[in-house]
Amino acid sequence: MQPVRRVCLALLVLALQATLVFAQEKKLREPDVIFVPTPQNVVDEMLKLAKVHKGDVLYDLGCGDGRLVVTAAKQFGVRAVGIDINPERIAESQENAKQAGVTDRVVFRNEDLFEADIKEATVVTLYLLQSLNVKLRPKLWKDLKPGTRIVSHSFDMGEWKPDKEIEVEGRKVYFWTIPADAASQAR
Repeated sequence: MQPVRRVCLALLVLALQATLVFAQEKKLREPDVIFVPTPQNVVDEMLKLAKVHKGDVLYDLGCGDGRLVVTAAKQFGVRAVGIDINPERIAESQENAKQAGVTDRVVFRNEDLFEADIKEATVVTLYLLQSLNVKLRPKLWKDLKPGTRIVSHSFDMGEWKPDKEIEVEGRKVYFWTIPADAASQAR
């Protein structure tokens, strides 16, 4: 009976290892949008509108080339996380962070922003389509703490009206704050 147990145990270990390898190689789906960089002057105004300050943890969902994350870390000394589904954008972001000398304060994760853990964010930045912002809203309301600031370049969140809206050289920038009762309203 002992040899049978060893064989079963060995097979179980092999099955678990195969599962881990498969999970690590899970291919992410195709991006929802094409990469269009946010102009630097809009990045600067987004960070100003969000009142980013030392002690914040900024998450850029759909970070592209990482310019918002890098700027936040460099100008404000904050910790920042960029999330993008495209591994080429992540590699570009990491290189940009290295050139800017902020690799000690930033992390770039190749993940699906709809599945990413964003709970520690105090500021979230977006440059997605309105339909994606609306789809993302329940996650933001469920995962983020009341008072977390959200800034979006060009696209609003449908019926969730912004706290503030500005224009930067013909481009809209929207600002919201997660309300105290957001988790109960997340659908």
